[in-house]
Amino acid sequence: MKLRHQNIADSIDTIQAVSVLLFTALVGGGSFCAGLLGSLTGLGGGIVIVPMLTLLFGVDLRYAIGASLVSVIATSSGAAAAYVKEGYTNVRVGMLLEIATTLGALGGAYLAGRIGTSAIAVIFALVLLYSAYRSMKPLAEHVSTDTAHPLADTLRLNSTYPTPNGFQPYTVQGVPAGFGLMALAGVLSGLLGIGSGALKVLAMDQLMHLPFKVSTTTSNFMIGVTAAASAGIYLSRGYIDPVLALPVMLGVLAGALTGARVLAGAKTTILRRLFSAVVIVLALEMLYNGIRGGV
Repeated sequence: MKLRHQNIADSIDTIQAVSVLLFTALVGGGSFCAGLLGSLTGLGGGIVIVPMLTLLFGVDLRYAIGASLVSVIATSSGAAAAYVKEGYTNVRVGMLLEIATTLGALGGAYLAGRIGTSAIAVIFALVLLYSAYRSMKPLAEHVSTDTAHPLADTLRLNSTYPTPNGFQPYTVQGVPAGFGLMALAGVLSGLLGIGSGALKVLAMDQLMHLPFKVSTTTSNFMIGVTAAASAGIYLSRGYIDPVLALPVMLGVLAGALTGARVLAGAKTTILRRLFSAVVIVLALEMLYNGIRGGV
């Protein structure tokens, strides 16, 4: 009889182990697809990770946000170093704006523990819809050579970036307005577990008049620091589970690296439409679940 009970216990342990492995494999595969799409469209995979984990895998929203923040840190760190080396990133602008995004991220992470998950889901859905809209209307490259904002001169924010014809100088405008919008991007990052890249690029491109390539690379440089600030709070509250965060991080990182390799030959218009369609479906589902309190 004792042997029979032992066999039953062993069978249960085996089933549980298989379930964990299957769950890990599915989460890793989904994260790979999110990282791939995010890399090819320039919006990052973090914006897909949270609704995917919450809606498809039934993960608690705050644990999904914690795992997403870890993946954002991992993917941002690798790409940021390459962009800095190539001369695209404006490090001075990034370090200035990181003050706003970090303070905002800390505030957003604090709010996440005070706001109900349904409200967070509704906010996330609205951000998803905005991101889908932005992905369909990519910003055009432009270079500002107008008189720089006084703060830009004082802080030496004006710089150059490489082009086929050599290094192109540019000036920085609207420093206070960009700083303010960055604080909002930080709040959304800490509250929702995303990089808020679309909002950061919009602030640098439209308000500060940085060239688009400089905006996107500087945003990438900042994302990891912003996510790290809020991830510390999620970790202290126990919302970062290594069993969940590890496959998410590895999957998104592998997808982002793969996307970077195939980007040159990919048709970005089709990819942006696909990304927008996926994000809109996730947004509507998040909005529905948030309104009815199903998250």
